[in-house]
Amino acid sequence: MATAISTSKILIVDDVQLNLDLMKDILSDHNYQIATAVNGKSAIAKAKAHKFDLILLDVILPDIDGFEVCTHLKSNLLTQDIPIIFLTAQREKDSIVKGFQLGAVDYISKPFSKEELLARVNLHLTLRKTQDELIYSKEMAEAAAKAKAIFLANISHEIRTPMNGIIGMIDILKKTPLTEEQLEYLDIIDISGENLLMIINDVLDFSKIEAGQITFEHIRFNLADEVGEVVKILGYKAAQKQLDFSFKFDPEVPELVVGDPLRLKQVLINLCNNAIKFTNEGYVHVRIKLIDIVDATVRLSFEIQDTGIGISAENQTKLFKSFSQADASTTRKFGGTGLGLAISKNLVQLMNGTIGIISEEGKGSIFHFSCEFGVSSQELSVDDINKLEESVKIDKKLRILLAEDNVINQKVAKLNLEKLGHTVILVENGILAVEKYISEQPDLIFMDIQMPDMDGVEATAKIREWELKNNVQVRIPIVAMTANTLKSDKELFITSGMDDYLSKPFIADELIRVLNRLHKQLERKNI
Repeated sequence: MATAISTSKILIVDDVQLNLDLMKDILSDHNYQIATAVNGKSAIAKAKAHKFDLILLDVILPDIDGFEVCTHLKSNLLTQDIPIIFLTAQREKDSIVKGFQLGAVDYISKPFSKEELLARVNLHLTLRKTQDELIYSKEMAEAAAKAKAIFLANISHEIRTPMNGIIGMIDILKKTPLTEEQLEYLDIIDISGENLLMIINDVLDFSKIEAGQITFEHIRFNLADEVGEVVKILGYKAAQKQLDFSFKFDPEVPELVVGDPLRLKQVLINLCNNAIKFTNEGYVHVRIKLIDIVDATVRLSFEIQDTGIGISAENQTKLFKSFSQADASTTRKFGGTGLGLAISKNLVQLMNGTIGIISEEGKGSIFHFSCEFGVSSQELSVDDINKLEESVKIDKKLRILLAEDNVINQKVAKLNLEKLGHTVILVENGILAVEKYISEQPDLIFMDIQMPDMDGVEATAKIREWELKNNVQVRIPIVAMTANTLKSDKELFITSGMDDYLSKPFIADELIRVLNRLHKQLERKNI
């Protein structure tokens, strides 16, 4: 600290030479670098030409007064951050207040003592140094956050790309003729792949939450359907342990709500999966209750009760923390990243809710959480929703341009699309994608993002540019196929001219859902 202050540069502005010499002697004795000016214009010129850490500015000067000098310095980008201490013989309140209003940090009344001068100079130089350090720390933190976001995007892509091949080919292989023994082996590979993907998603989701990249949809959905899907997903695991796994809605709970069904299911899957994992006999019951409805917001409570091993009061304090489980033996015996509950807590908080546990060792547990949803303004029956989904299915066979450089991912996407009856034109980079689009005029493009020579974003821009020049009335739908799942990435794809995106790894059902979402756009192209 002392070394930094001793190298500080100070500009003293006073038209009385005696004052200048006195202040210069006092401050020079403490190893400050001193420059002087005897009028306002000279002070402004020196302040612009040299980087000063502090300015001592007399109010009364022969050409322009100190207030005008201060105003000029504070309006200039080069000098606006330099702290200014006014030197004044005027003790009137108005003069002091005016100095502060113009941006001064302090004032010293003449005549001054040596001790006061040194104390005030030292104080403001220390504050300036602290401010500079905070600015530097902020810049470093922002740079680190940016680097982390880039790393997260890259690692997400690198991990999800091979997983797309594994899960996609398993899905395709299951639809081929297999013996019972082969199907059993394939199920084991499938379960292992899904478990691996769950771990990958936990790590990536946790990183995305830290980076503020978690996205939330605001769509209407049937609550019972979404909770029912959780039971279907985990039902096999519960049945293997002969557990009664079910859910119950209180009659007051609305059928349809508005929010993010995927994030709700993510929390429920995490909590129910944990309950099943730590329960050897008995049941896992899910209960949904209404807390209240205020204006257009409904607040719901979810309880997951099990008859499992329970958790001691001491170990309950370790829950909901990152990379933490009840004890070290838990990881060895049951596996997991220790991120599921931490992610659930963050997601619940982002849905304006709270999460907690009631448990006693050896007597089971009740995990409970609340969250807010919008109230649906239009009530549709489940049958109506199913009919609506069926009505948008694409029956016509499409000519689809697939731009993908990874050979395995090419096969996965091509096989899935061809099994749906569509014709696939395959290219391996963005340059060829643009050329094939112009020459072949396909109905739809699936565009990988990270490709050599020209990436998917640039290729999309080229296609949109060509459409504009050639007065194309209805632009071709372009779907980003991406292993990047950050909010900023998805926003980039849409703003760059793409119409939808498909996250890797994907299965046939997800591919169909994307095609159905593009139904209206494909209709406008007279397909």
